[in-house]
Amino acid sequence: METATSVQTKRLLASNRVPLLIISLGHMLNDLMTSVLPALIPILIIEFDLSYTQSGLIIMVANVTSSLVQPVFGYLSDRKPLLWLLPLGVFFTGLGLSGIAVAPSYVWLLFFVGLSGLGSAAFHPEASRGAHLAAGKGKGLAQSIFQVGGNGGQALGPLMIPLFLSTMGVKGTPFFLIPAVLAAYLLWILRPWMKEKRISQQRSVKEIKGKDQPLFLLLLVFVVTMRSWITIGVTTFLPLYYINVSKMTIDQASVYTFIFLLFGALGTLAGGPIADYLGKKTVVNASLLLAIPFLFLLPYVEGIIAMVVVGFLGFILFSSFAVTVVFGQELIPGKVGMASGLMIGFAIGAAGIGATALGYFVDHAASSESGLTFVLKLLSWILVVSGLISLTLPNDKKMANQ
Repeated sequence: METATSVQTKRLLASNRVPLLIISLGHMLNDLMTSVLPALIPILIIEFDLSYTQSGLIIMVANVTSSLVQPVFGYLSDRKPLLWLLPLGVFFTGLGLSGIAVAPSYVWLLFFVGLSGLGSAAFHPEASRGAHLAAGKGKGLAQSIFQVGGNGGQALGPLMIPLFLSTMGVKGTPFFLIPAVLAAYLLWILRPWMKEKRISQQRSVKEIKGKDQPLFLLLLVFVVTMRSWITIGVTTFLPLYYINVSKMTIDQASVYTFIFLLFGALGTLAGGPIADYLGKKTVVNASLLLAIPFLFLLPYVEGIIAMVVVGFLGFILFSSFAVTVVFGQELIPGKVGMASGLMIGFAIGAAGIGATALGYFVDHAASSESGLTFVLKLLSWILVVSGLISLTLPNDKKMANQ
């Protein structure tokens, strides 16, 4: 016999809106935890006496484990429902982050970072599928709502530094078991809805039109990798630039990261509906080309002007974040998990490797000040190249009419 609570839960999940909001909230809590790590780097450098190369390696391990292996989870979930990955994945994201508090050495620090990353990798493909199942015809809007949850979490993550981690240091990381348990509980409740929707999807999969376009998918993955290299570079090295060159405190530098990611979340929310109307290629091209002058300006502005520039840069760059996920899903129809793993995961993980290279440049420069300035200028030219390459992507409006 069903209890009143279970009946009420079923009624809430009968609408796609509530499950989509739950998945987006879970995404926010998951990415809040993962985004703490880049902002925590200045503290880790002090507590573990790390070089810039070692700090770059931490970012690489985080991005490789949380991102490069996502297509594997996506491939497996395309073949067979793995609904338990949602709650279990987000729980391990928090568990690994909390473990940093007891890491006795740099090797153990990398282990806990990797554990947290694998949890995030397990979570994302199935969560993106949930957003896809709840989308209906508005794929761009639904993916934007899902992604804005993640970007909102990324914006909130750096605020954990001035709120309590700057005072408590790494000993404060066990706090993140609270959002991990909360997200795992909410996503556990969602499993019956996901199971029902997956069955419906499998019945209609034969009706999916279109054929795989691997060459264009490879091109899109490359463009997304370059964009991700830029966003990772900004969130990792811009705070270090402000601390070492502009002589800000860690708390002050974290505010700029928050602004970048907050406006990035707003851009993500805006990009999906715009792409539903104007087309995905148009939004991808605009998000890369229009961001160029703002990134070039970063080393030359300070104060309020810098906050405005950082805000515009985040809004424009992230406006194509959800769009490229849907674009990828259309280039390999019927493989939602794999496409999501490639766009959200693999491309970002590959970009994470670039973070190590950027750290190497800083370490081997004449000074940290000149090295950090060089890195920001290098990211600007990478943005120029990726924007030009994005012009060769296929016209999705014409694809839809074929």
